Amino acid sequence: HKSCRLHATTDPKTAVRDSDISFVCVGTPSLRSGKLDLSHIEKVAGEIGSALREKKSHHVVVLRSTVLPGTTESLVIPILESASGRRAGSDFTVCYNPEFMREGSAVADFFQPPYTILGAPTPEHLAPVRELYKDLPGTVFETTITAAEMAKYVSNAFHAVKVGFANEVGTLCKYLGVDTQTVTRIFTSDNKLNISSAYLSPGFAFGGSCLPKDLRALAYKAKELDLSLPLLESILPSNTEHIERTVEVVLQSNKRKISVLGLSFKAGTDDLRESPQVQLIKRLLGEGCQLRIWDKDVSLGRLAGSNRHYIEEVIPHIGSLLSTDLKEVVRSGDIVIIGTKSVAKTELAKLLKSGQMVVDLVNLDPSQRPESPATYEGICW
Repeated sequence: HKSCRLHATTDPKTAVRDSDISFVCVGTPSLRSGKLDLSHIEKVAGEIGSALREKKSHHVVVLRSTVLPGTTESLVIPILESASGRRAGSDFTVCYNPEFMREGSAVADFFQPPYTILGAPTPEHLAPVRELYKDLPGTVFETTITAAEMAKYVSNAFHAVKVGFANEVGTLCKYLGVDTQTVTRIFTSDNKLNISSAYLSPGFAFGGSCLPKDLRALAYKAKELDLSLPLLESILPSNTEHIERTVEVVLQSNKRKISVLGLSFKAGTDDLRESPQVQLIKRLLGEGCQLRIWDKDVSLGRLAGSNRHYIEEVIPHIGSLLSTDLKEVVRSGDIVIIGTKSVAKTELAKLLKSGQMVVDLVNLDPSQRPESPATYEGICW
């Protein structure tokens, strides 16, 4: 502004002609059905496209509006190409750069972003935008357009989850006579587990002797107090649904000989209490599948107390399914379900055979996934 480089206009052609980059920042409100109203984006894309028809130099179009994955490539680019008579990528560039600016603090948020996300078909397409943002602080993530679109939705959804979670926990604290502020201050001070990337990685369902029972206890207490806490109450059903998705993957394959690697709820322990793998095995047995199970940390002879009682109650004949021979277990199945990270990549790769299907529940790092003729399927990636 001080150097007289800021100008306002209501003419799209003038705006495009006198600039190198166009940022599209129009609203995407909800229709009554919940579907996004993309009419503003369609209108602006058409106007920019018409302006590009008369522009000889290369132009960059950056969409910042919040849109569902695929919108930029399936809607915005086709409109731009149709209106301009030119091709995206060669005649003009389209990128996606979601904004993370809050009402009331937009300017401050722009100059101090949590991070900057740039989405484009290739890194080369991002060069002008990268140069524009070079002086801003924070990490810059360069990725695909669809990943950038989805990252914005994930961020907003998690913000909403955090608000709802805090409100429900605060309500429960109030009715129990507990100081909400003290609990919140203690909880948010932990940036190793509570407020961090810990647990925020797609994988299998949670289990063990703590999380499930603690959620049930909170829900039960809330009912005693006649409180409706739908967010907290929905977590366990969501967890169960995740197990069911794995069951469906197996059943839809029409394969019934299953090798399961991992029985305990967490590698490095023999705790089977409410292990999601145990629940998965129970469901697959109920569907008529033949199972062999391997877990280097689990020995029936060493199980004791509530741990032993739990597995004997849920799967009474577990002893006949368990084996300490990894090779025998892997080779026995048409599907190999990886439910633990304690099995070595090199060891597993040698045992897998052609025609087998690998179902990964633990989100093995790509470098740790076995290279083999088996078909690989991640449960949610």
